[in-house]
Amino acid sequence: MNASTADLPIVVIGAGPIGLAAAARLIERDIQPLVLEAGPAAATAVRAWSHVRLFSPWSEVVDPAAEKLLAPTGWVRPDGATYPSGGDWAGLYLQPLADVLGDKVRYNATVTGVSRSGRDRIVDADREDQPFVIHYTGPHGAEERIHARTVIDASGTWSTPSPAGGSGLPALGEKAAAADRISYRIPDLADPALRARYAGKRTAVIGSGASAFTALAYLADLAKADDGTGTHATWILRRGISGSTFGGGEADQLPARGALGLAAKAAVDDGYADAVTGFRTDAVERDTDGRLVLVGEDGCRLDAVDEVIVLTGLRPDLTFLDELRLGLDERLQAPTALAPLIDPNQHSCGTVYPHGAGELSHPEKDVYLVGMKSYGRAPTFLAMTGYEQVRSITAALAGDREAAERVELTLPETGVCGGAGLFDDPEATQSTEGGGCCAAPATLQIGIGAPATASGSC
Repeated sequence: MNASTADLPIVVIGAGPIGLAAAARLIERDIQPLVLEAGPAAATAVRAWSHVRLFSPWSEVVDPAAEKLLAPTGWVRPDGATYPSGGDWAGLYLQPLADVLGDKVRYNATVTGVSRSGRDRIVDADREDQPFVIHYTGPHGAEERIHARTVIDASGTWSTPSPAGGSGLPALGEKAAAADRISYRIPDLADPALRARYAGKRTAVIGSGASAFTALAYLADLAKADDGTGTHATWILRRGISGSTFGGGEADQLPARGALGLAAKAAVDDGYADAVTGFRTDAVERDTDGRLVLVGEDGCRLDAVDEVIVLTGLRPDLTFLDELRLGLDERLQAPTALAPLIDPNQHSCGTVYPHGAGELSHPEKDVYLVGMKSYGRAPTFLAMTGYEQVRSITAALAGDREAAERVELTLPETGVCGGAGLFDDPEATQSTEGGGCCAAPATLQIGIGAPATASGSC
């Protein structure tokens, strides 16, 4: 790059945990960052799930460089053995970190496009000599732009949840129903308005991961509290049920997921939910009362429900990066070199090898996708691996190749495996039979014999 380009800031997109850690690491290297955050405060996405507890304890969700930056303010990390909620993480750590960064964080700045200045993705000539140009909308909706020498996209995947449709596209009728009867988030049933929305109603929960387990457990608790009001859930899985469905299996090093799985199992065993397996949603229709009827690819029609909670994963928003030359895996939408390391068919969170600038590089020089966004559609992300990503990338940007290539993250034997999930009692997550943090849960069955199936014309 030329001298004028070298004087430009490094723009970080997103003031979440990994974006703010990237800024802290850049400052540690005497490099000036500018963080563009779409929301009005730090960690806007994390705040949206403030009622959900993390799987990782405080000792694993605070970046070392960020902690050093905070230390002069008198900030003290909460007890490292305890588990923060999303609200705790945002309020007790991420916002104070953003406050220390001061005017290096620009709020209400929604990035709408990134390109090379004067070069669309087709043009080769002098491409790498041109700075990046970032278009964004400011606080009052006005379009603005800024130039940068490097772009680190830590915008996450929260804004783009996957749909209910089994094909990866929204089911027919899904978009219309989303206006009033479909949610793509775990409901906060401590909120009176949300509690009223689901109390006494029949709710379908679509998904087979920890988020779906959490929603089922919340709905079961609501049904217990409102006994006799008719609160009931139908749990819809695209696959069959096996031990691994509940967080088991040799590759799963998160017993907290096993605990969540037990909660989902208990919801069915105790009669608060039915399970429907092998169901891929093709259409969402309304009955004469306005309730929703889910129709499968095989024509199977489930009984009508009042609400649907879709928790089928998240995916990266790549639309504003269209003019950049990214090298992404065709399945996971993760960087090509990273994809085999995080493939959920092979890895759980605790078995992903630490990685950095090398694995996160693209054909477009000096642009990096980090954090959840770097994982594409894979759900195996841990904050610790994101912190290692930005440590390596900032070392590379500072010209310290040795540090960039060095692995400085050791996943602790017990730390990565621990987590509270739904549970405030640490012992609840360590009660898995077989002993040890990483012991796989025994194969679980729902009820006796085959799982219960919701009625309907199937």
